[in-house]
Amino acid sequence: MNIIVFGASGKTGKIVIENALRQEYSVTAFVRDSSKLSISDTKLTIIEGDATDQDAVAKAVKGQNIVISCLGANNGLGKTTVLHEMTTNIVAAMKIHHVPQIIYVASAGIDKEIPGLSGKLMMKMLGNVLNDHRNAVQVIKENIPYYTIVRPLGLNDQPFTGSYRETATGIPEKGRRISRADVADFIIRAITDPLYKNQSISIAD
Repeated sequence: MNIIVFGASGKTGKIVIENALRQEYSVTAFVRDSSKLSISDTKLTIIEGDATDQDAVAKAVKGQNIVISCLGANNGLGKTTVLHEMTTNIVAAMKIHHVPQIIYVASAGIDKEIPGLSGKLMMKMLGNVLNDHRNAVQVIKENIPYYTIVRPLGLNDQPFTGSYRETATGIPEKGRRISRADVADFIIRAITDPLYKNQSISIAD
């Protein structure tokens, strides 16, 4: 199975690649700067490009079976449309090359689902990024037949636990954070588990 990972040089993307390679998948890493990705494997292809470049994305997606997006906005908390723009390019490429499945890492809060005053404050603070994710997810849902949206709580660099919780409605009770290693584990599981087809899943430790 051929998998392409966008945002492959980010912290989560790197772990996704490592996990996918352990599962014997053939992986293409799409990165802006290949020097930021030190992983080497016979089943890994590294493509340097910008996901805002529609032609570059289309060429990279050709021949893939699954797309994994770990893309993030790089402008802090300011107004942004870059996630929507990049996802629109990815979705267009998937339609051209008949790639049926995408796993998209968004964030808890895109469905305005974090409860309590602290949740409201967090969603307000992250409002611009959440809105960009929300618009990107809408493009996916309207165009791709097999999608999984991942809504992690606050990401950290703690070790893999495998004991994280997940829910399709709201967020896991009292959930606040999750390790990137656990997020990557969920992504790899979602590739083949039909339970997550066309679902938006929140995960937390």
